[in-house]
Amino acid sequence: MENRKDNYFLECERHWVFWMLIFVGGYYGAYTFSVRGGVFCNAQTANVVLLALDIGNMQWEKALYMLLPISAYLMGAVVSEILAKEVKLYRRAQHKMLRWDTIMVGLEIPMAVLLGLMPPSWPNQICQVTLNFVCSMRFNTFRQNEGVPMATVFITNHLRQTGSNLVKAIRDQDDQASLRWKMHGSMILFFFLGCLISAILCRFWNTRAIMGAIPVLAVVFVRLAIADCTYEKDRLNQVPRGH
Repeated sequence: MENRKDNYFLECERHWVFWMLIFVGGYYGAYTFSVRGGVFCNAQTANVVLLALDIGNMQWEKALYMLLPISAYLMGAVVSEILAKEVKLYRRAQHKMLRWDTIMVGLEIPMAVLLGLMPPSWPNQICQVTLNFVCSMRFNTFRQNEGVPMATVFITNHLRQTGSNLVKAIRDQDDQASLRWKMHGSMILFFFLGCLISAILCRFWNTRAIMGAIPVLAVVFVRLAIADCTYEKDRLNQVPRGH
């Protein structure tokens, strides 16, 4: 029974993967706010509000500008959904390949390198739109942390779930709620740490500070690739929960 429990979730659904990825999500947000235009790349709620305000105030140029990050985020979800299916079909035909979740993380590494090497004089919108696209792809790819729905790019729902489940754990002595508030609380902590370290490194490295996310992404990519090629090779066609 213990072995079944240990092997029940795929490696890409494990706590440590979500901790590392939300750390990077926080890192990206602090990076774009600090040195790439004073905006957050992780979510689009504020951008939709600004779009509506610009339209309401008849500021058409600003409204068109706000469509860039919103469209990039939308396209990230569309592309990740298409690519995930294509990778799965190709994997079935070839009988060997990395899982889409692994490939997704691997693609972020050269992206971070290219954005870090991009001259500071280039338009910030290049970096903003790229990270909007990537964050959306990741949000649509990594959906459940060991059976619990979670996001790896922002913490709004984590704050709500932490408060709600904390009350249930104390009032109702609910063991499941106790586990969940700790899981969501840990996501908030790692997001905060990503923001903090990014803010510190941006003071010294300026626009190149995005490269600080590379070691974390590399660890996740290597460990997921090892899982795909060895102990989870016979589970490559298994779909992660939430998809």
